Amino acid sequence: MVEPADRSSTAGQRLGAPESFGVSTLEPGLRPPAQPPGRQVSMRVQMLDDTQEVFQISQRSPGKVLFDLVCAHLNLVEGDYFGLEYQDQRKMTVRWPKNTILRFVVKFFPPDHTQLLEELTRYLFALQIKRDLACGRLICNDTSAALMVSHIIQSEIGDFDETQSWQHLLHNKYLPDQDAIRDEIIDCHREHVGQTPAESDYQLLEIARRLEMYGVRLHPAKDREGTKLSLAVANSGVLVFQGNTKINSFNWSKIRKLSFKRKRFLIKLRADPTNAHHDTLEFAMASRDCCKVFWKICVEYHAFFRLFEEPKPKPKPILFTRGSSFRFSGRTQKQIIDYVKDSEPKKVPFERCSVPPSPGSEKSSLGGPHVAVNGNGSVNGQRMGRTAVLGAEQSAEIQPLSPLTSPLLTEAGYVRNDEEDEARRKFPTDKAYFIAKELLTTERTYLNDLQVITESFHSAVGKDEAFPDSVKSLISANYDPVYKFHQGFLKETEQRLAQWSGRSNAHIKGDYQRIGDVLLKNIQGLRQLTIHLQKHSECLVELERACRRKVETLCRDFEQQRVCYLPLNIFLLRPLHRLLHYKLILERLCKHYPPTHDDFRDCRAALADISEMVLQLQGIMMKMENFQKLIELKKDLTGVEDLISPGREFIRLGCLSKLSGKGLQQRMFFLFSDCLVYTSRGMTPSNQFKVHGQLPLYGMTVHNQNTHTHKTHLSYQSSFFSLRKVFQIFKLFCFPSGSFYGNLSEDGGGEQESEDELGGSRSSLERQGHRGNTTVHVCWHRNTSVSMVDFSIAVENQLSGNLLRKFKNSNGWQKLWVVFTNFSLFFYKSHQDDYPLASLPLLGYSVTVPSESENIHKDYVFKLHFKSHVYYFRSESEYTFERWVYSNRGKYRNGAPHLSPYDSWDMLQPLPWP
Repeated sequence: MVEPADRSSTAGQRLGAPESFGVSTLEPGLRPPAQPPGRQVSMRVQMLDDTQEVFQISQRSPGKVLFDLVCAHLNLVEGDYFGLEYQDQRKMTVRWPKNTILRFVVKFFPPDHTQLLEELTRYLFALQIKRDLACGRLICNDTSAALMVSHIIQSEIGDFDETQSWQHLLHNKYLPDQDAIRDEIIDCHREHVGQTPAESDYQLLEIARRLEMYGVRLHPAKDREGTKLSLAVANSGVLVFQGNTKINSFNWSKIRKLSFKRKRFLIKLRADPTNAHHDTLEFAMASRDCCKVFWKICVEYHAFFRLFEEPKPKPKPILFTRGSSFRFSGRTQKQIIDYVKDSEPKKVPFERCSVPPSPGSEKSSLGGPHVAVNGNGSVNGQRMGRTAVLGAEQSAEIQPLSPLTSPLLTEAGYVRNDEEDEARRKFPTDKAYFIAKELLTTERTYLNDLQVITESFHSAVGKDEAFPDSVKSLISANYDPVYKFHQGFLKETEQRLAQWSGRSNAHIKGDYQRIGDVLLKNIQGLRQLTIHLQKHSECLVELERACRRKVETLCRDFEQQRVCYLPLNIFLLRPLHRLLHYKLILERLCKHYPPTHDDFRDCRAALADISEMVLQLQGIMMKMENFQKLIELKKDLTGVEDLISPGREFIRLGCLSKLSGKGLQQRMFFLFSDCLVYTSRGMTPSNQFKVHGQLPLYGMTVHNQNTHTHKTHLSYQSSFFSLRKVFQIFKLFCFPSGSFYGNLSEDGGGEQESEDELGGSRSSLERQGHRGNTTVHVCWHRNTSVSMVDFSIAVENQLSGNLLRKFKNSNGWQKLWVVFTNFSLFFYKSHQDDYPLASLPLLGYSVTVPSESENIHKDYVFKLHFKSHVYYFRSESEYTFERWVYSNRGKYRNGAPHLSPYDSWDMLQPLPWP
């Protein structure tokens, strides 16, 4: 027994704990506190490896004494993460505990397993994950399940041996449906050769922490309308589930108060003018005891993860009592981490057990109530008719319920069945919701782009008498109705998504979880605006004529404003481009929904309507795109006359090396349907490219002089080759890799790229006024090329939404509204901003997934990198992650997906001039 004088250096006293041993984990070398006098009873505790230990304690001892004995037996330093759990299916008082078995379990699940500093603690967490997998509590897809089981097997039997691994899987059951993915488990185990048990535990926890059901213990409840839901509590706050799908979450920072009244559980939120839902949410649970138990769980979770130190106990009132006096007692997570880092306790070796899991016994007890003990409450005489987890309190009073419980309750308990498990594996997330959310985010960006034409441009030209009234009236008459229509469309979409996600009404019903009816209604209304959409090509032509005659300076000055983050003519094309986006979104919804889904019929009908509109307007859109591209190239080139001529089609632009008397020199080439123009970058204030030569394609042949250096020679003969044959030769010999790249060496005269010059993500967009950030200039600096096909594909892959951004050498993540269009990312603080803060041209960038060495331990992160420039972006879901990566994809070079040009030299069919 350690004398009191020797306890001055213990962590409990350094952390300010009272002399009553309020710290649940014992100090190294200390014995448990003295037990009250009385008859000794034997308590049986089942450990996480399924072994059982017997402890002798006084029948008057609080539950903390037993928990401290277990921690001392395990030499466990970070014991505050754990608790003792009791399951009672008969709802009887435990008066004769000789046949009672308590279970040692994980009580607090941290968001990051790297916060667990002891190998023993991580091993115990791995055993808990193993148990949750075996009993079907940790729901995940087959790939994650197979990978986790392979790490468990690696830690138990070591490196892969085919015979041994097969026999081990035959005699041990780690998953309810293990046989279906046995081959996948074996394939994963084969890749873990040389991995130590500790490394396997680490990898197991790394995978588990990313799962939506990690550490979740569901508590059945109902909303005001009687919809069956489940509540859970996590380190971040209170979660709401419908089945196995999380439909809402309330962060601790947004919660003002948690309370219960009889069997109603109340969540009071802080006032937020941006949200339309009520500030008090109400859920009905099975009984008052269930409400009180869940409330105590929330109190403990909030204190453990959010507070810096143990909260002070509430003083007892003299006369009257009001409310509960329950407070969290024990070390907080911060205190545990600080103590382990400061004291550096000696690591005690432990023995790993490979006892196979017993899911049968686990499943048989899922319906019964649990009691977990790591603190107060007497074992003998304690009423345990409900699920409870006993915290580390010193109160010896007998209470009707213990402070915390496990989530699976009595008659209202929720037990997963095979059909729900199958649905969970098939739809690990609500993909339809994220498709609908993409519709919402891109609709916001689209409406902002329309506002540039209908409000900003109209306001700029309205003050100038030189701007023709006929052009002004033409644009207003054909764009204002479209803008007003989409204002109503956006409002309906926002309301539906708010109901779907629970932000305007936390009590979800299935009628809100659909978007096809909104799309069908508005697309049918959009068809009435076809007459205006057909006039948009006329608006583009008339605006160009007006700019050539009178108001070129006015339009150029407007383009230099920050609100006009793209060339003005691109905004005129947005309504026709938006039709393509609706069509692609509806195709994804129809592909996702089964034919029997309630939303499938509306989505299919809307898809038929929008496909008819796209087919009707496709010719106009293609002519407008080509005309707009020629207009933009005219602004970038000097020394060429009549670039915009009837019948001319733009095909590709890019860098090549021209052989001259001075050697290889970088030149920018522009390939049209009737000529090849090559230029060099001029030194004019507007950074235009000076034309050096214009070669007609009529009668041109391409000769390959050196197949090793890919040098070509152009000549003319009397015979005429077909245009397609000329381009086939041009592709094979002049550009043998299939792309429009020259063989310019790193020191071959090309100018080095400056990230500031290209308007990098840290630079201001005000530099854009001198046309130094256009596609032509980006291709020049990064020695790449793009074709008209690339521009068409980029139009289909326009995307916008919230992303978290992180620089290579920064620590934190910054939430931004990001718009991907015209081969660039534009960054805003929020979608309500009028203009972007910065931009990042993506031509030449590669998109990959961060490697393990980069220590990006987050979900759905992709990396953009070009030379030494590296950016990390994090999305909110698997679907959103795939959409951003797909939208930013490009050709593969050296195994990495590049965002620069696609290998396409398909000829565009000649179109009549608009």
